[in-house]
Amino acid sequence: MRRIINPLIFSILIGILIISCQSNSEKKKVESVSTEQLAKEISENMPDQTAELVHPGKAVYTKYCLTCHQADGSGVPGMHPPLGPGSWTGNDPKELIAIMMKGLSGKIEVNGEIYKSFMPSHAQLTDQEIADVLTYIRISFGNSFEPVDAELVKKVRSGR
Repeated sequence: MRRIINPLIFSILIGILIISCQSNSEKKKVESVSTEQLAKEISENMPDQTAELVHPGKAVYTKYCLTCHQADGSGVPGMHPPLGPGSWTGNDPKELIAIMMKGLSGKIEVNGEIYKSFMPSHAQLTDQEIADVLTYIRISFGNSFEPVDAELVKKVRSGR
């Protein structure tokens, strides 16, 4: 049995095809923007909660930190500490950078609870990635601390 296409649907499809095939000269030229510039503009122009969702450090956190510290920064009781208020996230950024670079092992106490696990070194990350993830942690999970700058990470990495 042969099926005939409705003339109205056929006309609409042809119209869409014609519109989608416009000449390139009619299209606007898009200016390229660096990822860092775009992330900065987004962070500056969005409410804090929204900026937290699109922060470049969130991708680094998801890849390297989420498994142990959880999506909400709550950690794993007795093993991996939380990253919320009262944790080390508000400490001197140089200390946090050193932990990222060297890792951490042995017993530590956070908010009155003892944690006994191992955090590997993340020295393979770039200075910008470490700055991004530490900044993300310092503005997320109920925290509101100053961002960490890639230049500071570079200084700590070089021992200055």
